[in-house]
Amino acid sequence: MNIDFNKGDGLVPAIIQDAQTMQVLMLGYMNREAFDKTRESGNVTFFSRSKNRLWMKGESSGNTLTLVDLKLDCDKDTLLIYAIPKGPTCHTGSTSCFKDETAKGFVYQLEKTINDRIDSNDPNSYTNELYQQGINKVAQKVGEEAVELVIEAKDSNDDLFKNEAADLIYHFLILLKKKNMSFTQIEKVLKSRS
Repeated sequence: MNIDFNKGDGLVPAIIQDAQTMQVLMLGYMNREAFDKTRESGNVTFFSRSKNRLWMKGESSGNTLTLVDLKLDCDKDTLLIYAIPKGPTCHTGSTSCFKDETAKGFVYQLEKTINDRIDSNDPNSYTNELYQQGINKVAQKVGEEAVELVIEAKDSNDDLFKNEAADLIYHFLILLKKKNMSFTQIEKVLKSRS
């Protein structure tokens, strides 16, 4: 990757975006050494202008950023880094340094929670209990939720409609897990149709 570190006196801005939710988390700066360390370790590392040294995000708090992918902009002087955050990104405790707490992309967090409960075989989890009943029971539950959504669509109670839509998506994610598929795969199919 041919990054132009000269434009910014040896530093380039690095925009950090959650690889699952696509939420912008923070902006930091990298020099060549921070960039190399990030790629080598898999933990997002910056050059701290105030500390005048390399600084791995989460080195004190434990709220690290695990590198997933990175992109270089067309001018070769700005990085877009996709990462998985462990805990809140901002030092204030917020998910994003931009205070952009949003539900967008939450479906990926929900999918991860569903997968974790199933993979850990959590005996106290409704999700895992349903999953363990097999494909027929999971598919039947998705069908039931779809019918309930259709019924609510014909009425005028928006809250009930939204709740049934949420139930359908939740159970659909369990069905995807049962089929060894991910929501991302379904998104790709939808995108291919546009």
